[in-house]
Amino acid sequence: MATLKQAFRIASSFQPPCPWRHIRLFSSRTTGQQTEKSVPYQKTLKEEAPQGQGPTKPVPESADVVVVGGGSLGCQTTYHLAKMGVTNVVLLERDRLTSGTTWHTAGLLWQLRPSDVEVELLAHTRTVVSQDLEQETGLHTGWIQNGGLFIASNKQRLDEYKRLMSLGKVYGIESYVLSPGETKDLYPLMNVDDLYGTLYVPKDGTMDPAGTCTTLARAATARGALVIENCPVIGIELREDDMGARRVAAVVTDHGTIQTPCVVNCMGVWAQSLGKMAGVNVPLVAMHHAYVVTERIEGIQNMPNVRDHDTSVYLRLQGDALSVGGYESNPIFWEEVLDKFAFGLFDLDWDVFTQHIEGAINRVPVLEKTGIKSTVCGPESFTADHKPLLGEAPEVRGFFLGCGFNSAGMMLGGGCGKELAHWIIHGYPEKDMYGYDIRRFHHSLTNNNRWIRERSHESYAKNYSVVFPYDEPLAGRNMRKDPLYEELLQQGCVFQERHGWERPGWFHPKSQAPVLEYDYYGAYDQTPHEDYEYNRLLSDEYTFDFPPHHNVIRNECLTCRNALAVFDMSYFGKFYLVGPEAKRAADWLFTADVSKPPGATVYTCMLNMRGGVESDLTVSAIDPGTQDSALAPAFEGDGYYLAIGGAVAQHNWSHIMTVLQDKKFQCQLIDQSEQLGMISIQGPYSRTVLQEVLETDLSNEAFPFSTHKLVKAAGCTVRAMRLSFVGEMGWELHVPKEHCVRVYRSVMKAGARHGIINAGYRAIDSLSIEKGYRHWHADLRPDDTPLEAGLAFTCKLKTDTPFLGREAIEAQKAAGIFRRLVCFTTDEKVPMFGLEAIFRNGKAVGHIRRADFGHAINKTIAYGYIRDPDGGPVSLDFVKSGEYSLERMGVPYAAKAHTRTPFDPENKRVKGIY
Repeated sequence: MATLKQAFRIASSFQPPCPWRHIRLFSSRTTGQQTEKSVPYQKTLKEEAPQGQGPTKPVPESADVVVVGGGSLGCQTTYHLAKMGVTNVVLLERDRLTSGTTWHTAGLLWQLRPSDVEVELLAHTRTVVSQDLEQETGLHTGWIQNGGLFIASNKQRLDEYKRLMSLGKVYGIESYVLSPGETKDLYPLMNVDDLYGTLYVPKDGTMDPAGTCTTLARAATARGALVIENCPVIGIELREDDMGARRVAAVVTDHGTIQTPCVVNCMGVWAQSLGKMAGVNVPLVAMHHAYVVTERIEGIQNMPNVRDHDTSVYLRLQGDALSVGGYESNPIFWEEVLDKFAFGLFDLDWDVFTQHIEGAINRVPVLEKTGIKSTVCGPESFTADHKPLLGEAPEVRGFFLGCGFNSAGMMLGGGCGKELAHWIIHGYPEKDMYGYDIRRFHHSLTNNNRWIRERSHESYAKNYSVVFPYDEPLAGRNMRKDPLYEELLQQGCVFQERHGWERPGWFHPKSQAPVLEYDYYGAYDQTPHEDYEYNRLLSDEYTFDFPPHHNVIRNECLTCRNALAVFDMSYFGKFYLVGPEAKRAADWLFTADVSKPPGATVYTCMLNMRGGVESDLTVSAIDPGTQDSALAPAFEGDGYYLAIGGAVAQHNWSHIMTVLQDKKFQCQLIDQSEQLGMISIQGPYSRTVLQEVLETDLSNEAFPFSTHKLVKAAGCTVRAMRLSFVGEMGWELHVPKEHCVRVYRSVMKAGARHGIINAGYRAIDSLSIEKGYRHWHADLRPDDTPLEAGLAFTCKLKTDTPFLGREAIEAQKAAGIFRRLVCFTTDEKVPMFGLEAIFRNGKAVGHIRRADFGHAINKTIAYGYIRDPDGGPVSLDFVKSGEYSLERMGVPYAAKAHTRTPFDPENKRVKGIY
């Protein structure tokens, strides 16, 4: 039997012919199913499966929900649906449970992730597999709690782990930072000579796929669910309702058709095929993902699982052996996904896998002389941002996704299965699942194969990279450019990517920094870019300290505060809600009273049924007209112009459309995001400069704050809005795309003598947090309410007008607020980015959601939700009476809590009072 060292030598000496290397650039070396190999579990379900070709149970005529795919997610979703009372649920598996990708998974479960939501999801999975299932069924799932050890070979990596440790304290997750010597005591076989330190989490562990899924199926069946194996789905029947929406009507199998309003796609690697049956895009790719299992290793028993991110390798305890795997830079794409691949594996490509071997041997030297018992190389599905695909598809109502788990379906399965079940039953998940929601991706991207492929590769290759605050992708770029892109690029704009859009991040006037075509980091014989300025600037930002361009951002912020700055916000979503029942729809959708005369603009939220904030946006009443244009659509009845953050535009569009369809409002939603640019001019001199550009009176009397009008700018008609997202006097100019450059240049020319500059979203982030303005999906999420977020003023509770989520808000107001968003500042100048633990009087009461440096007040500013550890309501007096500290990477910093924004608390500047 070959040892790991021998395998490494063989692979490193093997030079395949050039034609083969060219083919392997985008595809697997073979197209068929490979020889089966044994996986390192005591059993797999295939060993106990009954023989036969037909379904294991009769196919029913109808069901409330049909789950397709019997892997981790399918079993977890079925179990949680049944547990929540949906007894008429059917799980269809075309072969045997776990036969797709679940059966060969490594089954690791780590409790700490750089996301509070993921920490909660993992905690639920752990509870299900280690406690709930055994209590319900009397069966052991195969859960083993042997702990987890995160390896740091440098200070930045240890800093990242310390951030996780601080977040873990909020959730009561036990973890310890160990020195190299302490690590050696814990794991005697480990080489610690090159270690900076480690993070030890004693209650991490491993799951057994067969044991877990068998028990889930048993528990779900006991609650009334029907699990049918050997029953492939061959079609999805749809119907169109009277609002024109396509909805799921039935699931078709070879053995009968099941009438159902809801299907859940849990087919993993094969999810795209089910999506195509319904006309739903499923943006994932299939790749080979591998590990090897060693022979017995003396002294390895009871050791924790190891993640050595810096060498991109994990070591999973397997009894008295180790499973060794990781994420390589040149994974093999599985181009032609075969339908019949049950319990199938590929031959391991040692030339690809070899990069993990040297790191594994370095970390545990005994592996050099240890034999290899088996190799496991199976298919896994990967996505553009290494996050799963969940939720209702925007194309078809009742078609839910539960796929694309990036080889983490076992560890995330319990938490995601529960959220998906709640989503199906109630129309929304309990937690903030936006990061997993299929609606996070713009519809122009979900069927763009180049974007999906490039981004999925980069996310795979960087899976073990340090998660830095200011990282940006290099793959899948330049998909959506606004009209000012070239103009700003020439002026040194360093762009950020947000769901396809290139938006200004900050400005580096010394040189241009275009984003070049993706080079796959030199993998697949691609020639890596040389002298890549954008990549160099991005790499400079890889720090948990103040970034090297901190003073550049500072200049953009202070120039906006003291003179004026121009922000290109063209990537914003720009929708029109118009028609006979647009007012009824607006009253129901929006928390604020938007029944204003044309010319008024209102800041508002949209909620879900539990009162959680699905969006914040501005809504402007507009006049009806007959001449159709991007600035003023033709319509009869009432009309509203909606401006929404571009990164969440698709989410907002889908939310609004869902409400319109369900409530059957007779109105139309029109998307003009691509046809309109958005130029924001902010600062004390904005009125002086714009008065030269706009052909209208900009005085407070003639053009008050929170109003808008169609005016001429540089000879072009634009919609000017007096609004601010940075806390200064300013206007937004919404401009037809063909006129954007002309209007922009006229603004820059008029502002030249007043010191006008370009500024980007890094400055917006700092300026907005300094002013106390909320960012959706940071300060505001679907699991936060306006009352908790300090946005009660956006809710029309003094009227008797019903709106979506009103009952939940009223109930919360009556019962009291048990968590509250609080602003903190630190006297010590220290960088914070979110996830820092909040301590009140020595007790952990929450964590920071968003943090930045406020340049005008010269302090670090952070926002986070706090609770009373004794379970009482969180009043303003409670906030004021505590002594606070914020823990950053294990170090506490004294903090002051504010009940009002520390910058311009009287809100004078937006009104032009300086």
